[in-house]
Amino acid sequence: MPNRLREATSPYLLQHADNPVDWWEWSPEAFEDARERDVPVLLSVGYAACHWCHVMAHESFEDEATAAYMNEHYVNVKVDREERPDVDAVYMQATTAWTNRRDDVSTVAADVSEHLRRDVALAGEEPLDEDLLAEAVRSLAGDFDAAAGGFGGAPKFPPSMVLEFLLRHAARTGAPNASGMADRTLRAMARGGIFDQLAGGFARYSVDRGWVVPHFEKMLYDNAQLLGVYARWWRQSGDPLADRVARQTADFLLAELRTDQGGFASALDADSEGVEGRFYVWTPAELVEVLGEDDGAWAARLLEVTETGTFEEGASTLQLLTDPDDPARWESVRSRLLAARATRTRPARDDKVVAAWNGLAVASLAEAGVLLHEPRYVDAAVDAARLLVDRHLDGRTLRRVSRDGVVGRHAGVLEDYACVAHGLLALLSATGDVTWLWTARTLLNEALGMFPAGDGGFFDTGENAERLVSRPRDPSDNASPSGQSALVHALLAYAAVTGSGRHRDAAEAALRNVRTLAERVPRFAGWSLAAAEAALAGPLEVAVVGEPGDPDRDALAEAARRSSSPGLVVVVGEPSDASPGETEDPETVPLLAGRGLVDGRAAAYVCRGMVCDRPVTTTADLEALLRR
Repeated sequence: MPNRLREATSPYLLQHADNPVDWWEWSPEAFEDARERDVPVLLSVGYAACHWCHVMAHESFEDEATAAYMNEHYVNVKVDREERPDVDAVYMQATTAWTNRRDDVSTVAADVSEHLRRDVALAGEEPLDEDLLAEAVRSLAGDFDAAAGGFGGAPKFPPSMVLEFLLRHAARTGAPNASGMADRTLRAMARGGIFDQLAGGFARYSVDRGWVVPHFEKMLYDNAQLLGVYARWWRQSGDPLADRVARQTADFLLAELRTDQGGFASALDADSEGVEGRFYVWTPAELVEVLGEDDGAWAARLLEVTETGTFEEGASTLQLLTDPDDPARWESVRSRLLAARATRTRPARDDKVVAAWNGLAVASLAEAGVLLHEPRYVDAAVDAARLLVDRHLDGRTLRRVSRDGVVGRHAGVLEDYACVAHGLLALLSATGDVTWLWTARTLLNEALGMFPAGDGGFFDTGENAERLVSRPRDPSDNASPSGQSALVHALLAYAAVTGSGRHRDAAEAALRNVRTLAERVPRFAGWSLAAAEAALAGPLEVAVVGEPGDPDRDALAEAARRSSSPGLVVVVGEPSDASPGETEDPETVPLLAGRGLVDGRAAAYVCRGMVCDRPVTTTADLEALLRR
């Protein structure tokens, strides 16, 4: 039997390369084989860090009898959903299986195909205005778990995009219900077992209402988003918990997910030694063995490690419901537990680099590095961005994945173009390097050309992508931002820096396109709602000019970045005598064009739509302008 998965770039497909199942990769040849044999295709979609995918493999795909039946009756196709989100999206909508007569199958397939081809966008003609945003907050309050934080019941997923909307709404309006929901949820997640209290980083979701027991896989897209949310929560609240969690999450990304090429791997598995969570959980006896009687008992009380256990077989996840009364003792305990844990078998890592999720990481690391005064975070963002530009970007075409520096064959989808562009614009703000701006422009212009749906919204796959049963289009957010909502953020940021009316108009049209979605199910439109907050606020554009190393320039930049104005764009550079609006000058950031010193002093210009207030030279005057 040929081993067709042996040369795959996907770690998930490689996990199945030695199955007795006669797997094919998704390819025209697989479907031709099905036609020649006159058998259906059995499509198996998963990803490398998926615990239940491992269970399915052990119970079915590694079983000789099951494999023999599959090989006789089907052409078996294995797909990594993270490489081919388009395939996953389309066939998740078409899960009805018919096994009776051939004419039934053909008729139902035709009906399903026609249904999937229908326009799925929930369009609207009106913008996402102040009334709608306020109503979205009220709707979210109806689903809010006031006791445990989060929305709905178990299982609970980190609602990163909704939290960003709530923080922005609170910053713009002062609404206490928005800030209260965000604060309660962010605290609960940071204190619970879903957060790795030893090494940082969030697990995929909590199986219970109280964030105690996670599903232990750690995903790049979750941690990249949560890093940004916690950093901005710290900016807004000044809470030390937010500072700690943001730093520990960033440190987790750098320590555990960074690849040799400078990118970030997709995930850490939930399992080690074939058991979910084994790497992360503890018993009281294990704590005593590592720490001794006194520290072991103290740590058990602090970390909610009980004799009966909060997880399975008497083991407990680690929670930190209160700050330790002896911080130095806690740091000693934490370092010793980390050292002991490092001797355990580590969960496997899915080391493929996904462009979209690396774009999310670039954006959050760049912003967190500036806010928290951690240049190494910005440096890591730069390295990841260079990998994306040097390896994934071929002319104007973006490839979705790479592994060990080798780029895969799968075309980028809308979220790849959007998230990478947004990450590059965050790097422009963090570094002042104008080359990131022009690369972002290339990606955004490609997105506007390849993905439009003709009604203000966007398809998820490009016009030249492989034709599936339908062309996928889903404006709702899931675990990560939808391609459309991510694109709106990038378009707004680019328009703020350049004054481009074309990009601003595209962003506003895309927001109108999701009005009905935002009205009906705001929990699945969080990133669009967050973008709408930015659009209502301006977003504010701040140009800070002065000579490099000038402490006055640095102070003005710091004051600007402390503002929580939704979608705020800050660019720092040297004085420019270029004419405003010279967007084609490769050496000039348009927002900085024509911004000079004031009486020989560093100055800040606060603008909306490239129309600026008079420049100011003191942080007090700048803060007053930003509060207006």
